[in-house]
Amino acid sequence: MVEIRTDDCFRDGQFAELAFVHAPIGLVVTENRVIRECNIAFAQMFGYERTALRDQWFSVLYPSDEEFVNIRDRGVVQLRETNTYWDERIMARRDGSLFWCRVRGHSFTPESPLDRAVWSFADLSGERPYLPLTRREREILSHLAEGLTSKEIAIKLEISHRTVEVYRAKLLKKFGVNNTSGLFHSLGSIDSEHVVSNSQK
Repeated sequence: MVEIRTDDCFRDGQFAELAFVHAPIGLVVTENRVIRECNIAFAQMFGYERTALRDQWFSVLYPSDEEFVNIRDRGVVQLRETNTYWDERIMARRDGSLFWCRVRGHSFTPESPLDRAVWSFADLSGERPYLPLTRREREILSHLAEGLTSKEIAIKLEISHRTVEVYRAKLLKKFGVNNTSGLFHSLGSIDSEHVVSNSQK
């Protein structure tokens, strides 16, 4: 059936549809955070059939609803200003396993970027295996990625400055690095502003 459809697309010149469906990277079209359409690679990456993801809230692909809420508006300002955005974040497959992926976005409605947009998702499992983190470690990592100081994180999480420092030290030890810069380097040699890794219970 797929071959017949491919032949039909070539015969009718429907190359855009063919490219979308069979692109070797995950592609998804969203409307107000709802999945309207996705390609084969995107569905397979998350362990679903394409039809099972249509009209689903995007939150189904996050480790938790809390995590979705924490990062759902990330990139809105940049999309509004330049209509380009990318980051690397932890997502969840249908079987519950977590993995790192690179996300890039383009909005069709830049004045309200998440109304209608298209996104690409690349599975980074091969180059960056997921390292389990506790809920609090992921919270601290998220805020460090936003450039917050330990004192600012403490205020945001309503915990002591000392507690933040303890968790920061645990993260450095877990990743085998000496400073925050090394921490983000170990997460993929990218600038910390592009790392999104928020809390999960």
